[in-house]
Amino acid sequence: MHALIIGATGATGRDLLEQLLADPQVNRVDIFVRRETGIKQEKLQTHVVDFNNVAQWKDLVKGDVLFSCLGTTLKVAGSKEAQWKIDYEYQYQFAEAAKANNVPQLVLISADMASTNSRLFYSRMKGKLEEAVKALNFFRLDIFNPPLLVRKNTDRGGERIAKTILGIFNKLGLFRSQRPLLTEDLAKAMIRVAKNKSPGVFKYRNMQIRELLREH
Repeated sequence: MHALIIGATGATGRDLLEQLLADPQVNRVDIFVRRETGIKQEKLQTHVVDFNNVAQWKDLVKGDVLFSCLGTTLKVAGSKEAQWKIDYEYQYQFAEAAKANNVPQLVLISADMASTNSRLFYSRMKGKLEEAVKALNFFRLDIFNPPLLVRKNTDRGGERIAKTILGIFNKLGLFRSQRPLLTEDLAKAMIRVAKNKSPGVFKYRNMQIRELLREH
């Protein structure tokens, strides 16, 4: 497998990259980043690009599967316009380039409540992205709608608090479908669907992601 990743420096993207590089069925991994990561590995090809300059990188998006893990928060982006550029425009442009270069499969991380009809900007944006990439008609499209994501050994107070609160509810049998998911487990599930070459559009929420993990 020749894998392509955007968002390889994010929490899930880092776990995904590590697992792909360790996978004997993966012979090459290309990542598209804004700056050098410092990671050196025989399988890894790092492309330092200007995401705004599509002509610079569009012909490099060639392989068997594009993993789209790019994303930011409104707080980090600074405005809805800036978040839209990162979470929608960049991801759509890479997907469009992949389709033009005959990449057969796209694996996209979306959001749990993604919907074009949502009143929430973030959920509506993710819903619009899902619909836009569906229209590109990849041979296979896998869309992940994960719950709260938690990095192993996280130092983020918000993640720890949310995980603790949901853990209490889960023990009481409540909100089982909203159980937090480790980013490394999401990465494992993404790799597993990337090895499935049957055509179609597939969506995975929390319970479906966990079912994927139980299958192996």
